[in-house]
Amino acid sequence: MAMKAEDIVRLIQDALPNAQIKIQDTMGDQDHYMIEVGSKAFQGKTKVQQHQMVYQALGGRMGCELHALSVKTYPSQDHQVEK
Repeated sequence: MAMKAEDIVRLIQDALPNAQIKIQDTMGDQDHYMIEVGSKAFQGKTKVQQHQMVYQALGGRMGCELHALSVKTYPSQDHQVEK
């Protein structure tokens, strides 16, 4: 079962308000995505903790509705996600 990019963005923004998000469907199948997330909530967190926050926002959809997700995260003060 596929998942739309806008649904992924909505879930992450619900969990990380004001997050800057760039998402790309890498295979054109709504099942493989690359995402960049910039958020002030990542400040002081390790990369592992930042990625865990993104996966938590997806609420268990990885491996079910969403097959593959490549994640890059940045504290928003350090990096501006290009639109």
